[in-house]
Amino acid sequence: MATAIEFNNVSKQYRLGLVSTRTLSHDLNRWWTVNVRGKEDPYLKVGSINDRSKKADSEYVWALRDIDFKVEQGDVIGIIGRNGAGKSTLLKILSKVTGPTTGTIKARGRIGSLLEVGTGFHSEMTGRENIFLNGAILGMSKAEIGRKLDEIVDFSGCERYIDTPVKRYSSGMTVRLGFAVAAFLEPEILVVDEVLAVGDAEFQKKAIGKMQDVSSSEGRTVLFVSHNMASIQQLCRHGILLKNGMVEMTGEVGEVVDYYLGGMKNVGDFNRRGNGAVRVRDFRLSSGTVTLGEDITVEVDIEAVHDADMVDISFDITDELGKQICHVSNYDDDYHIPHMSQGEKATVRCRMLGVNFAPGCYNSSIWLGNPYTTFDMVYSCIRFRVTQNETFIKRITPYDRASKVVLQSRWQ
Repeated sequence: MATAIEFNNVSKQYRLGLVSTRTLSHDLNRWWTVNVRGKEDPYLKVGSINDRSKKADSEYVWALRDIDFKVEQGDVIGIIGRNGAGKSTLLKILSKVTGPTTGTIKARGRIGSLLEVGTGFHSEMTGRENIFLNGAILGMSKAEIGRKLDEIVDFSGCERYIDTPVKRYSSGMTVRLGFAVAAFLEPEILVVDEVLAVGDAEFQKKAIGKMQDVSSSEGRTVLFVSHNMASIQQLCRHGILLKNGMVEMTGEVGEVVDYYLGGMKNVGDFNRRGNGAVRVRDFRLSSGTVTLGEDITVEVDIEAVHDADMVDISFDITDELGKQICHVSNYDDDYHIPHMSQGEKATVRCRMLGVNFAPGCYNSSIWLGNPYTTFDMVYSCIRFRVTQNETFIKRITPYDRASKVVLQSRWQ
C-alpha cells in the first residue's frame, strides 16, 4: 500500500512569549550562521522539552521533537495526548499553516484541514462564496465545486443561511459548514482537529460516519485529533500518542488508548480540593479496559496527615462529557475506617461488580472525607474503557448512543 504521509525527524521550536525571535540580533545571527557560514542553527542546540506543568529552564521550547512516522493511504489515524502535547502543532505543520524548524514532511495528495472554528473562511463572505473559495484553494475548478455544492449544503444543515455572511454564523454552524467543505471537496488527506466537539450530538454522529465512509469506501486518509476516546476507537484503526512533543507510542488504536488511560496515574496530574487531613497518595486499576458485565477493582493508597475520625471513601463515575453515571461509596458495603492517626497509611480496595456501562470511556473521581468535611477530592483521575461483550448483548449496535447503562433482558 502506498504511503500517504511521511514525517522525517520533524521538530518545531518556539521562543516563549514571542512570535519568531522578535529580536534583530537573533534573526541576523540565525540567518548568517545557516545561510552564509553553512553551519547548524545555534538555537537548535538549546530549548527545553514541551512540558506545560513545569517551569521552563530556557526561553526556547520544543513544541515537537524528532517526530518520525508514516501513514498509509486510506488509513485512519487517531492522535491523542494531554493538552499541550503537540497534537495541534503537528496538524498545523502538516496543513502548512506553519513550517517545521527541522525535518521534512512528504504528503501525497491534496490536504483538507479543519483545525479551528472558522479556519479558512472569510467572515465577510457568505457561506456559498466560502465554499467556492475553499474549493479553489484546494485546486478544484468552479464546475467541480458546483457539482458538490448541493451535497455540501445538505450535509451542513445550513441551507437557510447559505447566502448569509459567515460572521453571523454560530460556532456550531461554522464547524458544520467547514467540515462539509473539507469532506466533500475530495481532498486525498483529511485533517480534523478537536473542533467537532463544538457541534451537537447529531452532527458529531454524522461527521464520524462521513469520515468512516471517506476512509473505507473512497480510500482517503484521515488524521483525527480528539480527547473523546470513544470517538477515537470508533473511527480509527491506528493511534499515535504524543507526550511532551514527542511520540511515546504508536500501534493499534485499542492498545494505544489503553496505554494512555493506564498512564494517567500520578495524582499530581489532577485537580483536587479538601482540607488535606487525609490524602490520596496513589491508586491502581485492575485494568484500563473492562468487558461489559465484568468486575473492575480499584485500590487507593491513603495517608493521614493529621488525626482523622470516620474516614469514608467514594467514587463518582462520569462519562466523557462529564455527566455523572453513578456513585459508589463504602456505605454500600457497610464499611468504614473509624479512625486514622497522623502518619498512618492504609490501602482501600473496592471491587465493582458486573460493570454494565455502555461501551465507551469513563472517568472517576476519588473522594475522602466524613459527614462533616472533605479531606481530599481528586477529580477525574481514574480512567477506563468498557468494551462490548458479544455474549452479554448480541446486537451489532447494543445501545442508543445517548444511553450509558446496558441491561440484560430475557424475552418470551
